[in-house]
Amino acid sequence: MTLFDDNLMSLVFGQNIETTELLLRVIMERDIKVIDVRGQDELKNPMIGGRCITLDVHAIDVDGRHIDIEVQINAEGSHVRRARYHSSMMDARMLKEGQEFKEIKDSYVIFIYDHDKFRKGLPFYHIQRRVDETGEVFGDGSHIIYVNGRYEGNDDIGRMMRDFHQCRPEQIKSEALSKAVAYYKEKEGRGAMSEAVRQYAMEYAKEYAKEYAKEYGEEQKQAGIKQGENYMLYSLVQDGDINPEKAAGRLEITVDELRHQMNEAGYQIPTGA
Repeated sequence: MTLFDDNLMSLVFGQNIETTELLLRVIMERDIKVIDVRGQDELKNPMIGGRCITLDVHAIDVDGRHIDIEVQINAEGSHVRRARYHSSMMDARMLKEGQEFKEIKDSYVIFIYDHDKFRKGLPFYHIQRRVDETGEVFGDGSHIIYVNGRYEGNDDIGRMMRDFHQCRPEQIKSEALSKAVAYYKEKEGRGAMSEAVRQYAMEYAKEYAKEYAKEYGEEQKQAGIKQGENYMLYSLVQDGDINPEKAAGRLEITVDELRHQMNEAGYQIPTGA
């Protein structure tokens, strides 16, 4: 798991003002003071049957601006209309009854996308409303930013994106990020991390099952889910995120049987594990 996994990302930045301010300073290219930050913050749709959303990281700065930070690996999840929807859901919660519209604070929706969304090689893509006839900025306070997760420039955002791709805390150059990731992967936060790993495995298994069902038919879907779960466990063992004994216990097999299954599937238990 890297910081492009929304479960780990929400743990590392949610409730952690220091790391959130670090990330936002790099992306927004200015000093920013965060007063509140929550990971996996659910915003319920007030309309019955309306779609709710869960923000990976929801931050509020000292000026009352609301900032949604999302990480995304696949193209489907980074659709431009999703950014519009997230923006509207945050805006709908900013005014209380009787407040004037001019009192609404600025909002930011930031997508840190694993690829280059617009394929121009730029580190950022800033989206704002403009007046077509004059080209002037509309100035309604709504901001959308896409971050190119594959940008590798020798600058702050290039270094940050390289850190986002690292699996192991010691490979992360930012001291604050390295410590935060280590807390969940290696130290006291492993309990919360175990739940994140479980969620990660479930999501991986679902995606594997979809592809499996396309190729072999819907009747094989459950077999695909099981195989996906197994492969996810193999990967976690190989990367050192869980130990072989724990993985074998989940599969109700011995460690020797696990080793054999992993070898058959092209995975290996790390030396000394």
